[in-house]
Amino acid sequence: MRTRETITISLPPAMLREVERIRKAEHRSRSELLREALRAYFLRRFPEVAPTKAELRALEQGRAAMRKGEYITLDELEDYLELRDPKIRRQIEESNEDIRARRTRPATALLSELRKVKSKKGKGAR
Repeated sequence: MRTRETITISLPPAMLREVERIRKAEHRSRSELLREALRAYFLRRFPEVAPTKAELRALEQGRAAMRKGEYITLDELEDYLELRDPKIRRQIEESNEDIRARRTRPATALLSELRKVKSKKGKGAR
């Protein structure tokens, strides 16, 4: 079983000359030099950070709570946050009042209206 895969890359001539210069100066193969360059890039770009003891405890507490069913879904969280917004609460209350007063319309009428609005927006954007 192979422990390495071969890839082909393209480099601008100036970059290839720099790779060759460094490779020769350090008596290394291109592969060794580029593997080290990639490792350095990965560490700089995506550093490995070990969690603290407090973070590990918090993770375990969260997992234990989930096992007990003590959690809310993202939809529930979104609903909760929306209800804290006075503007959205007012819209919900108005909608509920309309329903109680039987000021409703068929879903087909609403969909038709939404299509018209979408169509007008599409034409205006051109």
